[in-house]
Amino acid sequence: MKTPAKNNRVVLITGAASGIGRRTAERFLEIGMAVHICDASQENVAEFIAANPAATATVADISSRDDVEQIFSDLTNHYGRLDVLVNNAGVAGPSAAIQDCDEDEFDRCIQINLSGTFYVTKRAVPLLRAAEKGSIINIASTAALFGYPLRSPYVASKWAQIGLTKTWAMELGPEGIRVNAVCPTSVSGPRIDGVIEREAEQRGISADEVREIYQRQTSMRTFVSPDEVADTILFLASDQAAKISGQSLSVDGHTEGLSNT
Repeated sequence: MKTPAKNNRVVLITGAASGIGRRTAERFLEIGMAVHICDASQENVAEFIAANPAATATVADISSRDDVEQIFSDLTNHYGRLDVLVNNAGVAGPSAAIQDCDEDEFDRCIQINLSGTFYVTKRAVPLLRAAEKGSIINIASTAALFGYPLRSPYVASKWAQIGLTKTWAMELGPEGIRVNAVCPTSVSGPRIDGVIEREAEQRGISADEVREIYQRQTSMRTFVSPDEVADTILFLASDQAAKISGQSLSVDGHTEGLSNT
């Protein structure tokens, strides 16, 4: 078993070998928490652990219940407890109008973003109960607050995450477990670059035009950084947020609406 964290608190972060998840994991390490991550990419996990040897990890696809069982076997073997769960793992899904949306790609997006979040949280709850208080933070999206043309599976999964956040906050609140969602706008990095490129190809316009459309969707005309999202996650996991639960907190420069015009 690993040496206990300096503050005796343990966090599990899914999809944490890159992007928001990675930066969040690094920030939790910086404040002295024990960090266990999972990610579907063995290469990314190996690189993360090489750079952050104090952390532990499981290579896992959260859409697989067997993989999720392995995450919790590893977590309990390493630490024997859990205080914070960050449900960050997710995929962007296809960019296509409803009549062109591939059904297998739709199912895969829902299986990872929604079912995977459920599988992980279900297994985390007994550990959070044993800790006598805890925090669950679901990484949703501003797409959970608006309609979003060409992104049906992603929107469906993120709206559902908000419903789960509200429901789990009601179920677990009496036991001192808080549940919140963070809703970022487009986050700078390779993932949004890929989404923009796919949408540009689907619509027959340039990637720069799509990027400008995305930026016009927010009052501040900007994307957010992984650090800005990580700041919010750390706040919600902290004692400073001890009475914040059932909330969906946007980190987005004020999204005015999502459209493709």
